[in-house]
Amino acid sequence: MLLVYTQKVTPRIIYIFKHICTNMLGIQIKFTSKIEEFVAHDGFKMSYGKQALGNEFFIQNTDILLEHGFGELEIKVQPWGNTVCFFPVSENSDLPFDIFAASFYLLTRYEEYLPHVKDEAGRFPVSESLAYKESFLKTPVVDLWAQNFKKVLKDKFPEMEFKNAQFQVESIFAVAQGFVFNNKGIIRSVVGWGNDLMKLHFHRFFDRVKSWMKIKKDPFDVFDDLVSLIKKHSISAIFMFKVSDFTLYDRNINYNRIPYRSNIKYVSDYAKIGLLLGHYSSQTLKVLKTEKIRLENIIHYPLENVLNARYDLGIPEHFNTLAELEFDNDYSMGYPDDLGFRAGTSFSYLFYDINLEITSPLKIHPYIFNSNVGKKYGSEELKKEIAKIHERVKEVDGTFRAIFKNEDFSEYYNNKRYYSLLKQIHEIE
Repeated sequence: MLLVYTQKVTPRIIYIFKHICTNMLGIQIKFTSKIEEFVAHDGFKMSYGKQALGNEFFIQNTDILLEHGFGELEIKVQPWGNTVCFFPVSENSDLPFDIFAASFYLLTRYEEYLPHVKDEAGRFPVSESLAYKESFLKTPVVDLWAQNFKKVLKDKFPEMEFKNAQFQVESIFAVAQGFVFNNKGIIRSVVGWGNDLMKLHFHRFFDRVKSWMKIKKDPFDVFDDLVSLIKKHSISAIFMFKVSDFTLYDRNINYNRIPYRSNIKYVSDYAKIGLLLGHYSSQTLKVLKTEKIRLENIIHYPLENVLNARYDLGIPEHFNTLAELEFDNDYSMGYPDDLGFRAGTSFSYLFYDINLEITSPLKIHPYIFNSNVGKKYGSEELKKEIAKIHERVKEVDGTFRAIFKNEDFSEYYNNKRYYSLLKQIHEIE
């Protein structure tokens, strides 16, 4: 057990110390604001304040964990060992920066609370992030900080025991369109047939006819192939299904269609299931609740997982809504249009609401790769970038999460490319 002295124990301090010390490193901690108790303690101890009390392990603090709410901060990024850091402190500190304040800033997405320019989809753009501007977006800085913190602690306390994390890979499959031709109703099918002819897409037209006649499988119905791969190689996977109403923004398959429900049930035997948010469920609690119940009625057990793959994360309100509806796990923390670590980490962590100054029960599982970035990178370049980041995550014993779409693996897209990337990420020969 590590006794931590701080003049004031705040919700922010409790949150970030528990995450780094306990969740990441496996160190049990206890807080005290009593100098007498701290001095009398003959075990492992550390102080977090403006100056050390004695010869204990000491990290000088900055003010961010003592504050309420948020405001503009002056941040100067500087090199530190094999990475970078910010919120520098004096040489008296056993670390040259306030690791807890810097980690809190990234994990809570502090900068997304501040005024910023939205992208064309109304989202926080990667170009507005500190990580992008300072060129550490593709580095899991929080994880590296924790590793280096562990090394320094080991030097100070050789008998201290730590948790050994294990490198993992997890793929999330977002299913916005379960079928491209089938199960869309007569009107949508006739319109699609007409569009194919008008645009002279004869190959697509004949594929549509073959699918209707069950001569050929619907190109987006790739679930058998994916399940076979999952079973053969023991891939950790989650399938996120959309069950939104048909609208201008959500043109998915009706959730009542028996083949669609059958695919959901089939996949649920081999992988975890979650809800892929539609346009309105990403914005409205009532709609989100309705869609959650719909999917629960199909799988017949409580729904724990959710993915917002396209829309603004709406920090903190949206995450609070997810917690209110008793979702346990969110997989939306990443950039849909670039590679990297939106929150500076590959490790899962609890969401913290800066407005309310509370730790949420909702667990955030950040992703690194979204197949949308395939539009931005050439095939070989993308493979190289993924390989570099993959190695960095492996070095910190983190989790490499990737988001694919079922349509990525269809013949209408570059399915060979995405099967190759899927195998690369999971290290399948």
